[in-house]
Amino acid sequence: MNKILLLLVITIVFSCNSSAQKKQEKSDENFKITKTEAEWKAQLTDKEYYVLRKSGTEAAFSSPFNKNYQAGVYVCKGCDTPLFKSEHKYDSGSGWPSFDREIEGNVAFSTDYDLGYARTEEHCATCGGHLGHVFNDGPRETTGKRHCINGVALKFIPNY
Repeated sequence: MNKILLLLVITIVFSCNSSAQKKQEKSDENFKITKTEAEWKAQLTDKEYYVLRKSGTEAAFSSPFNKNYQAGVYVCKGCDTPLFKSEHKYDSGSGWPSFDREIEGNVAFSTDYDLGYARTEEHCATCGGHLGHVFNDGPRETTGKRHCINGVALKFIPNY
């Protein structure tokens, strides 16, 4: 009886760690800008590195960009690629800077299963830096999309 119970426990543990639930890996060689981990660590702060290179998430309501209403463009903190225009930013109430669309061609998408279900993850198409996720609960009067972005992954360039 103990052997059957042990076998059942082992089966459950390994079935919960299936390859279908693992994150779809993005290879750095698919991007125009590639750097070693040491080079990224030298360029970025610890928090920026955690979000951009390790797919981390900053705390909700911690980014000053969440309430930034200036006209301009948001670029990748890792490589300065333009990602989002301020005219497409809106207050989603989520606690993260939100946009209803990206600058086409500058954002890449993949699927992650970090929470046990599929989510569309966003990356800078130039350097592969993790930006956040896109959801289908955005403004219906525009695109219906909510690009929920970590502010620490962005740099803001105001229009003059």
